[in-house]
Amino acid sequence: MIGSHQHKFKEKGNYYICDCGKKILRFKMDNGIKVGIRSNGRMYTKKANSNRFFFPKEYMKFEDNLKPKQKHSVKCLLHTGARIDELKHAKVEDFVYNPTGRSRIILRKTKTKARKGEFGSGKPRDIPLSKTFAKYLFSYIKEKKLKTQDTLNIHSNSQTNTFMKQVARKVNISNPEDFSAHTLRKTLEVWLMALGVDSLPLTAHLGHDIKTAASNYVSPDIFSWEDKNNIRKIIGDLYTK
Repeated sequence: MIGSHQHKFKEKGNYYICDCGKKILRFKMDNGIKVGIRSNGRMYTKKANSNRFFFPKEYMKFEDNLKPKQKHSVKCLLHTGARIDELKHAKVEDFVYNPTGRSRIILRKTKTKARKGEFGSGKPRDIPLSKTFAKYLFSYIKEKKLKTQDTLNIHSNSQTNTFMKQVARKVNISNPEDFSAHTLRKTLEVWLMALGVDSLPLTAHLGHDIKTAASNYVSPDIFSWEDKNNIRKIIGDLYTK
């Protein structure tokens, strides 16, 4: 009977504990880096700073050292600000290209926070795209001959997390272990704040509520005039009138 027991773990302190008494560490320190341990025993790196974002010059150096498919994944994540799971489920038909007006993408599989520690299904989000990124995505779809039901061909979450750390380390960006797919979403959020985008369109774009947006607030004063110019060069005319 013991061999057929299926463990049901609950978090308690730094352990996952089953009613049968089995305990698994939740994290350990390895050379100063916090390494998390899931209830199934798999390990992952815990970021010391989950609010890490790119400064514009960091991002430009980072992007210049990406391989083509890595660059595609990074551009899609940065320019949409979508969660990686949301974007991986977006299809070609969800991209609406308007070469003379505002292009957009519809994220049909979205997340919204429910109870603590859980997520429920959210409403689809229809978000605008810059002319520069929309043109890039249209060309990419045409070049790769993607069909309407195809996805946008981006890396998985684990793949993205891995290569972002590797490239950040390669180009000597500080604290490379803090980088992940979420860093790109955080970066767009902070950059749009710095450019003065109002909280209402920002929360609608990212799928936040006002409380979450307020907790993520970063003062635009940390960016110089040159930084803000570079941000506009990177993200184009997103949220300009």
